[in-house]
Parts: sequence; structure tokens; C-alpha cells
Amino acid sequence: MENELPSPSEMALITPMSETLPNILEEKREGETQSDKVHLKKQLGLLEGVAIILGIIFGSGIFISPKGVIREVDAVGTSLIIWILCGFLSMIGALCYAELGTSIPKSGGDYAYIFEAYGSLPSFLYLWDAMMIFVPTTNAIMGLTFASYVLKPFFDDECKIPDGALQLIAAVTICFLTYLNCTNVRATTKMQNIIMFTKIAALVLVILVGVVWMAMGHTENFDKPFEDTETDPGKLSVAFYSGIFSYAGWNYLNFMTEELREPYKNLPRAIYISLPLVTGIYVLANMAYLAVLTPQQMIASEAIAVTFGQKVMGVWSFAIPILVAISAFGGLSVHIMTSSRMCFVGARNGHMPAILSHINVEKFSPTPSLIFLCMLSIVMLVISDVHVLITYCSIVESFFIMLTVSGVLWFRYKRPNMERPIKAPLWVPIVFVLICAFLVIVPVYVAPFEVGIGVFITIIGVPFYFVGVVWKEKPEWFSENVGAITITLQKLFLSAKEEKD
Repeated sequence: MENELPSPSEMALITPMSETLPNILEEKREGETQSDKVHLKKQLGLLEGVAIILGIIFGSGIFISPKGVIREVDAVGTSLIIWILCGFLSMIGALCYAELGTSIPKSGGDYAYIFEAYGSLPSFLYLWDAMMIFVPTTNAIMGLTFASYVLKPFFDDECKIPDGALQLIAAVTICFLTYLNCTNVRATTKMQNIIMFTKIAALVLVILVGVVWMAMGHTENFDKPFEDTETDPGKLSVAFYSGIFSYAGWNYLNFMTEELREPYKNLPRAIYISLPLVTGIYVLANMAYLAVLTPQQMIASEAIAVTFGQKVMGVWSFAIPILVAISAFGGLSVHIMTSSRMCFVGARNGHMPAILSHINVEKFSPTPSLIFLCMLSIVMLVISDVHVLITYCSIVESFFIMLTVSGVLWFRYKRPNMERPIKAPLWVPIVFVLICAFLVIVPVYVAPFEVGIGVFITIIGVPFYFVGVVWKEKPEWFSENVGAITITLQKLFLSAKEEKD
């Protein structure tokens, strides 16, 4: 990708910064070392990388609703096979992302790789869907999940928690975690390390309780594991889709490649450690759930881990809601951190307002991007059903993941001599792309309306691309107003453009 010189309008936005914050920047210039430059710092090691991947994957989902698979296949044995196959697919997908992440060592994940492989418009549309739908709605759902488990002890089972209370707690939580990510990246990563071990301990607790339950002779749910297995391809693909969704997040460390120490070593190592661990824990946790609860009880439950605890853990069942709340809190923190880097890289490439590519000159965090996503997430909290938006765009997101991995094949063809510290066997990206293509095509037949809405939301981004990115000769009054707003926000966030080496 060619490096373009800043446009005159961008230079106008950069120049006033030295006048706005002269003391701070001049102090940084005197005796400046590599660590003093205004850019994202390499503060993440292998443990932090593993914590980020596990923090995203082990959100609240595995504790609340791993019922999408069993609902579609109707058989215990088939359900477990689906979970194993989903883990396998995630692992081969992660191999492809390890190759991409070490070949293109840039933050931004899927966005950066699509931009490098296929150019500006496809990457902009991915960013459009991610920033407008995927990221803020996921933050909102995680925040509401955390709020519901925090407030649950204060309300009787028959009493519904007021929506206003849920939204308020969720908004405060999102704002607090955004503030923490803005002011202290190191403290945030240490907190995520601790929460990672808490999540693993919680799932190990579920697994051990299930093993003890089966050791006591309660194995009747496994007597005929494949009886009444669903054979309809549409239902099986939906079941597979539900399983893959639960594994989502294995590519999120790629969003922060530029902040990872020794990325050529730590990125693939973090992936290789995390994915087998996730697969093993997911399969064993679902086996524990299925040992204690019948498929019908799982389908009926709104929070499977809570129902599980109430049935077999007695007075200790109170621990489950606490662990779910901790998991949701940690998952939200990781999601806020990683997704802000995608927004930052998009702005750096000119696909979002320039201010979002700025970095706080004292904390070296992408503060404007973090604040921007925080505001979008809070807006999503007041939408009546944000799950609908994710449903509409989930197929589109899968398409972009397929497009990202197809970039491995494209680079093998177009850039055969490209440096590849990690090189996956050729069959790995081919198999992953074919399976993703199947998972994208089948829902067109099963749920054409939802797919159509998702495509429509994506297409809406096209005029924004031409106005915001392609149209260079904007009116002078427009550029002046944008410049004034940018300078004001620079002062507010104490931020400046990234300094290149």
C-alpha cells in the first residue's frame, strides 16, 4: 500500500496542534527518545494476548445461552460434535489470522487486511458495519448483561428489573471502562489478566460439578446420544452458526498488533494457546450442562449456568450470577479496548474523521476513538431491541470474515515473495473459505429477509464512502468548520496525530 502525503486540509488540522499545546509537545521534543513519541506503545506480552482472546470468547455467552445448538439438532451427541467442529473451524481460521497478522503487522484486524488485499471500498464497508452496528450493539448487550446480573439479587424472581435501571448501570459501566482504557492501558490489561483466570476458574467449577454429577450415576441424558438427530441441512447450518458465534473473538488480538511486544512470536503463540483451551473447555462445559439438564430444560432456560447451579449446587448457587457478572464485565472491557483500535486505524486511513486517528499525548491511548465508540454504545442502550440489528448484520459479518481469510489466498497469488513468518498449509485457508461460503449462502435460503436487511444496511455506507472519502474537493466553508471542530477536540482530548518512526 502506497503512503500518501497529507492533504492540505489534513495539514491545516495538524499545524494548529503545535500552537494549541506548545508546552506539552515542546517538552516531549527535548531529548525525545523512541518511547516519547506520540504513538501506541507496545505494552502487551504473551499473557496479555491470551487474556484478550479468552476475555472476548469467554464473555457471558457460555454461561447464559449455549442452547442455540441443542435447539436445532435435538440430540446430545450431535450437539457435542457440533461444538468440536466449531472449535476446529475456529482453530484453522486462527491459523489464517496468524499468517495475516505476522505478514501485515498492523493494528485493525479484519479491516486492515481487507484494506491491504482488496482496497478502500470493501474495507470501508466492513468498517461501516462494524462501527455503526457490530461494535456499539455488542458493547450495549454486554453492558446490559452485566447490569442484569448486578441487579438480580435486589429483585424477586417474579419482579422484572426496570429497563431504566439496567440502562443506567450499563451506561455507567461502559463509561467507566472507557475512562480506564483512556487513562491507563497497563492497569486495564492487568485487570483483564485477573478476570481471565476468574473466568477459567468459573468454567472449571461448572465442569467439575458436572463430572461429579455423572460420577454419582446421573448419566441418563447420554443413554441414546444420537437419537432423533436433526438431518435437515438448513437446521444443521444454523446450529453450526450458533456454535461459531460462541467462539467469536479469536481474531480480536489482531486488532492490537502494533501494541504487542514481539508480534511475530506472541501473536501466533497466543492464538495457539487460546483456541485449543477454548475448544476443550467449551466441549466439557456443554457436557456438564447436558449431564444435569435435559435438552428441553436448556432450551427453556434464559441463563443456563444459573439454572444449572440452582439444580445441583444448592446454597453455593449464588456464586454463578457473580461469576457471570465478572465475565461480562471483563468481556466488555476487552471489547472496548480492541474495537477502538479498528476505529483508530480506519481514521488513520482516511475512512473516518481525522480526529479519531489522534492519540493522547500523555497516556498514549486512542482517546478520541474510545470516546466516540462510548457515545455510540450508549445510544444503542436506548434502542428497544439491539439484538435485531446484530441478527440483520451477522451474515454480513461472516461474509467479511470469509473475505478476510480469502486474502491469504489472494496474497499467495499476487505476492508470492511476501514475508510470511507464519505460513499456514494451503488447504487451511481453502477449507475455511469453503465452509464460510456455505455458512453465508445457506442463510440466504433459510432467512432471506434478515440477509436482505443486513445487505441493505451495508449498501447505505456506499454514499457515505463517496462523500467522505472519494470527494476530495469539498467546499472551503466545510473544511474550515471541520478544522475548527478538530482543533477544539484536540484541546479537549489533549491529543495529536501519531508520530511515525
